[in-house]
Amino acid sequence: MLKVILIYVYILFSVNAFAELTPNNTCKMCHPKIYKEYKTSAHSKATIYEDAIHKAIWNMHPHKKKNKYTCAKCHTPADTRILNALKENKTAMPQDDELHHEAIACITCHSIKSIKSHPKTHDEIVLANNDKKRPVIFAANKKNRNDKGLYEREHSFFKSKSRSPYHDINYTNELFYAGKMCLGCHKHMENKHGQNICTTDEEGATDEESNCITCHMPKIEGSLASAPMSKTHRFHGFAGTRNRPDLLSKYLKISFKKLESGFEITLKNEAKHKLLLHPLRVGKLNVTIKNDTKTDTLKPISFMRILGTKGKPSMPWLATEVVKENMLKADEIRTIKYDTKIQNGDKVEVEFGYYLVNPKMHKKLGLTNNKEATKFYILKTKSFTVQ
Repeated sequence: MLKVILIYVYILFSVNAFAELTPNNTCKMCHPKIYKEYKTSAHSKATIYEDAIHKAIWNMHPHKKKNKYTCAKCHTPADTRILNALKENKTAMPQDDELHHEAIACITCHSIKSIKSHPKTHDEIVLANNDKKRPVIFAANKKNRNDKGLYEREHSFFKSKSRSPYHDINYTNELFYAGKMCLGCHKHMENKHGQNICTTDEEGATDEESNCITCHMPKIEGSLASAPMSKTHRFHGFAGTRNRPDLLSKYLKISFKKLESGFEITLKNEAKHKLLLHPLRVGKLNVTIKNDTKTDTLKPISFMRILGTKGKPSMPWLATEVVKENMLKADEIRTIKYDTKIQNGDKVEVEFGYYLVNPKMHKKLGLTNNKEATKFYILKTKSFTVQ
């Protein structure tokens, strides 16, 4: 009982530390596993102080010279000072302080009330007007789908009920059942020239059985709270190209077929959007043939979407066209044929990976010494023995 009281007191003081935000640390008290996962995520590290790639792009962005950090809407929505200043057309620059480092806060995502479509930029996110002392958060639970009341937990042994010491839960928000709350920041963005920079197909957020959440937040072992409330919970590290890509590797299928002269490798993208979305990303297919006497490394094949102007690559905000695109599309099956001769017993090793930043952009962005930007990440490998 004393422990519960101490936690409650701690939470009250934590909440009062910020005028307009429930700090992420508050959630840690009851959701330690989820908080630990969140701290490894790109959501947690979305600021220019923790994401060197984002900072490199921001340093070149024309809005920096205007002292207006327009990236805040999606990269640091917890910093309401910047958002309010942007609305008033005032100077709005990041500050290396506690509030800005809340980044994409827990309470932000769980307060998304609705999404309003916008033709040029990301959809507008409408947040609920939460009580700062006891907010109502949105979440998905099919068993309680019609429940928008207080969060309660029944203790069958004592035949009594207890409430969360901090928040209530509304389970009626339909956005949270098909992953549509993600679309506010991940649906689309156009630059001032009308060029689409990045798009996530909305079809991926319509099916309740397979959507943004089921792919990027798969169920894993462990209770969602410190109390034994469930055997599993949704992974809050947000699997993606920057964190736990292994959880997404199952959506890329690789198969092999021997031909009369050579062989073919077939790639199938089972994701509901292009395999790599960000225009800086570059995928690469590596194929190696091994036998008892030698190893042959074949010419790699790259997959990319290059934006540019007048036929040449350029930064996204300057782009007027797509210079080159061969990225795997949603549900696409693509077969690549190789003329290299193979024999029975040979091993054909296939590797598909990616760079977070196109190697040709490392120098321009000042990222040549950045390990994350220059590393080649392996998404999936397969080995086939020729028969």
